[in-house]
Amino acid sequence: MSDDHTHVQEFFGARAADWDRKFPGDGPAFTTAVTAFGLRPGDRVLDAGCGTGRAITALRAAVGPTGIVLGADVTPQMLAAARRAGRDAEGSLLLADVARLPLRDHVLDAVFAAGLIAHLPDPAANLRELARVVRPGGRLALFHPIGRAALAARHGRELTADDMRAEHNLRPLLSGSGWQMTSYADEDDRFLVLAVRPRHPHP
Repeated sequence: MSDDHTHVQEFFGARAADWDRKFPGDGPAFTTAVTAFGLRPGDRVLDAGCGTGRAITALRAAVGPTGIVLGADVTPQMLAAARRAGRDAEGSLLLADVARLPLRDHVLDAVFAAGLIAHLPDPAANLRELARVVRPGGRLALFHPIGRAALAARHGRELTADDMRAEHNLRPLLSGSGWQMTSYADEDDRFLVLAVRPRHPHP
């Protein structure tokens, strides 16, 4: 376990029990983002860095009873909170590192990742791992229930040009990691980036 993972586990582990109570109004934003993602009945989707599983119910509704919903998180306390909330009834919860997913190549149709990208120890490599488990033509959603400016203000900092989530930084990061950005929205009440895994990637 690297220092990066230990830090992430300590940070989120200490906050897991109160996470949903701290952000009670986020539910509709998750539902709206999942709807915009355009999943189809029967799709196989991973909630990467699922935390307490706030997206899992919406993901299950989108893919229906014939779809597969997986939630993966590296923090045991977050998964325990997801189970307490009953979200394991909507999807399978995995204690797993998104940098090394226990999944076969091309097994998924889509990956939904809420609040994940800022916590990745090696964003390029980790996004490549997400691309590995998604079929060509499959999709990725990077989501946060508030936009970059609102999030920066919440943390008492200024937005800078080197913010990884700025479009001019994120587009080439995705492109170099096996994804092609198809839409970018950074608004007060949501951050939602959609990308596709090209069917014929450039050599």
